[in-house]
Amino acid sequence: MIPNHRGRAQSSPFEDLERYCMFIGYPRSGHSLIGSLLDAHPDAVIAHELDALAYVRQGMSKKQLYELLLERSQGFTEAGREWNGYAYRIPNQWQGRFRKLRVIGDKKGGKSTRTLASDFDLLHRLQRTVATDVRFIHVIRNPYDNIATMFKQSCRNRSLSDTVRWYLALCESNAYIKSQAGSEAVFDLRHEDFVREPERILADLCEFLELEHGEDYLADCASLVYESPHKSRYDTDWDAGSLALVRDGIDSYGFLRGYSYEDLG
Repeated sequence: MIPNHRGRAQSSPFEDLERYCMFIGYPRSGHSLIGSLLDAHPDAVIAHELDALAYVRQGMSKKQLYELLLERSQGFTEAGREWNGYAYRIPNQWQGRFRKLRVIGDKKGGKSTRTLASDFDLLHRLQRTVATDVRFIHVIRNPYDNIATMFKQSCRNRSLSDTVRWYLALCESNAYIKSQAGSEAVFDLRHEDFVREPERILADLCEFLELEHGEDYLADCASLVYESPHKSRYDTDWDAGSLALVRDGIDSYGFLRGYSYEDLG
């Protein structure tokens, strides 16, 4: 088993925790990469696909939840950090272990949004359970690329137009979560910006979580990022109605403004 922590003796590995971090968003938008990069930070643990809200619903205690999150991080690291055909191991960094644990959380973006949309009181139960500052990371990708990938990989039983409507329903849920949590508690991370400037965006994300970040950490993380985003929108046969639905959605949600089918991002 990977050591839980290094440094001074602690009565609990969780006694220095200051923030709880959760992801909201959409399937196939890049959450796994961001979660693994944060898990590589020496003062953070971000579990991979635990679905913490399900355990909150069951009434799990804060300590039990934190232990599961840590075990999940360690287990994913020991298994090689491969997921859906991608490798997420960061060289020279702290995945599965930590120095001084200040931020803990779970990478379960699209599922967390769907769960909160059906039972928003779970957010308040999570806040009561962890009894600390809760921060949200909202990963956004060009809607045309995101929907095309969802349609191809996650929605085999849905039409393209139904996939668009599902995506826009998630947008509505995320807009509501943002309105309830407060803008200061939500970090909108655009996938295309991150691919273009990974070190700068990751530094901004660390500052949002109030984590110090060294140049070696940022550089090692950036080494895992592709040079350009995959434009899966061009691999899909779009009908006029679906294209119009997406355009209307972009106009409706501020966090999608600026995206288009023809853009360069």
